[in-house]
Amino acid sequence: MGCCLSSLLQLKNPSADDDGRGHAHAHAHANNSIHQNHHHQNEVEAAPPTGDCAPSFLEFSFADLKAATNNFSSDHIVSEICDKASNVVYRGRLQTENNLGCIAVKKFSKAAWPDAKQFAAEAYGVGKLRNKRLANLIGFCCEGDERLLVAEYMPNCTLAKHLFHWEKQTIEWAMRLRVALYIAEALEYCSQAARPLYHDLNADRVLFDEDGDPRLSCFGLMKNSMDGKSYSTNLAYTPPEYLKDGTVIPESVIYSFGTILLDLLSGKHVPPNQALDMIGGKHISLLMDSHLEGKFSTEEATLVFELASQCLQYEPMDRPSIKELVAALVPLQNKCDIPSYEMLGIPKQERIPLVSQQPLSQMGDACARVDLTAIHQLLLLSHYKDDDGSYELSFQEWTQQIRDMLEARKRGDIAFRDKDFEGAIDGYTTFIDVGNVLSPTVYARRSICHLLCDQPDFALRDAMQAQLIHPEWHVAFYLQAVALVKLGMPKDAADMLNEACTLEKKRHRGRAY
Repeated sequence: MGCCLSSLLQLKNPSADDDGRGHAHAHAHANNSIHQNHHHQNEVEAAPPTGDCAPSFLEFSFADLKAATNNFSSDHIVSEICDKASNVVYRGRLQTENNLGCIAVKKFSKAAWPDAKQFAAEAYGVGKLRNKRLANLIGFCCEGDERLLVAEYMPNCTLAKHLFHWEKQTIEWAMRLRVALYIAEALEYCSQAARPLYHDLNADRVLFDEDGDPRLSCFGLMKNSMDGKSYSTNLAYTPPEYLKDGTVIPESVIYSFGTILLDLLSGKHVPPNQALDMIGGKHISLLMDSHLEGKFSTEEATLVFELASQCLQYEPMDRPSIKELVAALVPLQNKCDIPSYEMLGIPKQERIPLVSQQPLSQMGDACARVDLTAIHQLLLLSHYKDDDGSYELSFQEWTQQIRDMLEARKRGDIAFRDKDFEGAIDGYTTFIDVGNVLSPTVYARRSICHLLCDQPDFALRDAMQAQLIHPEWHVAFYLQAVALVKLGMPKDAADMLNEACTLEKKRHRGRAY
């Protein structure tokens, strides 16, 4: 039996005057920073929440979330823990009139929150928070025994991924300083909103949004279960007071923030005691991430290490407040005019404006968000289902030329699957050049490969060619829309996207009869 939000919740608004933290002492240089940067604090406190982009807090049905995550498929798991763990985070895509697109869904074990009212009250308390430094909580589900949280989806992985398991490039020093400040600002906002406790703060809780900006996951503002542990990481990283008697206080969050600072310095998940012993009055370079190749300010790194050392003090009262940490990190910021996505080495995220607010299919949503990775995946999964009838060849037509053509397509398909986009372009080009079989899917696949290789003009040509072969194929129109926005033609892109939506709906209506 489900529980209604209105019947469960009778909560007071959090007091704006209560910053939610206990007494703490900062060191001299932090106090100086507060004095120098008082104007920054005024800006943070006066800044509006996330703004227009954060949806209202909603109660979702379990059926909607089940559909959004493809029945909670293991392919949709985005959390760092395995699918056998008690609490797992899934990527989902909603198909509702609210058009929220991608979401992150945290599914709790059935025994985690037996009291539906308590779960709903906790979720609603976190759901009232709205800030550009948070991956905001936008809803929950408490239907029968099911307990789920729904948050904004952050598409560019976690700090743990970028620091510890990077593939193309490590995070540069200026970006690490930005991460430290933004997460400190997120914690400061939560503290001011009377939500000072954050459970199990670690590098997996720091997410990167579509612009590459770091945000703090809202999931850590609630425990994994009503009576569960606040820390699930290695005991070497947990605050001393928690190890002593299970106590979690606002200063415990400061301790965990200190471990984040050590991660940013070292590029490794170094236990605090080991890091502090490693330095012991020696040069900071002993701790620094070697992948930075010396491209950092020793003075700045030393200051960050001093902040980390203060956060990791054994006595909670000796740790700085989050407000003092924010003030100390502000003057360390540089490259402020360079966007985060550029420093992370990820593509700039664009969006095609929709004229109508109709719900979008998976392909439509991916194209509207100009999410090239998602478009590639959808084309890969659809295989050649829209090429029906294209390869009905007689025995006499199975010449060497045909065999060469199909072998070329096979090479293109393997490269496409393996994300070798230049190799895929070569294979598909050979297929097109040597053959006499017209395949809209091959042109569509080569089109997205051109987009992923930053060749939107060639991508547009291929998408138009796919349309010539299959005049009412919505995918061809979707790809033209993406190519047009990449070519700096957003109005034409919007018109093409809406035409694609119309064609797709018409196609689905035709199949229904």
